[in-house]
Amino acid sequence: MLATQACRHGLSVRYFRTSRLLEALNIALGDGRFAKLIATLAKTDVLLLDGWGLETLTLTQRNDLLEIMEDRHGTRSTLITSQLPVNQWHKAIGDATLADAILDRLLHNAHKIPLKGESMRKARSDIAAPTS
Repeated sequence: MLATQACRHGLSVRYFRTSRLLEALNIALGDGRFAKLIATLAKTDVLLLDGWGLETLTLTQRNDLLEIMEDRHGTRSTLITSQLPVNQWHKAIGDATLADAILDRLLHNAHKIPLKGESMRKARSDIAAPTS
């Protein structure tokens, strides 16, 4: 909803499942598009990362995330969705020093919106289920 509103107000928005962004960065590193992808992410007004913290990060992935957060800090908005509580993000990132650096840039001046209730996917499947 927030990303949709941003689009309606003329802002550039990019959505990634976090795992796919990390995969895209790895591929871009191999084929020479890394700098261009990083620059594109730095210029995007709103970056939405879905499924944050679901996978253990490699050193390269932690460094890539730090690069992205450093470029965006204080200039652009980054939206994170995660089923992992914020107090577990540090551990999920892995390396303490890089986790500190990433989370300092990401959570500084952050607005947290905790959601309650059933998963939207579950709610939609209940709506679509035939009744007897």
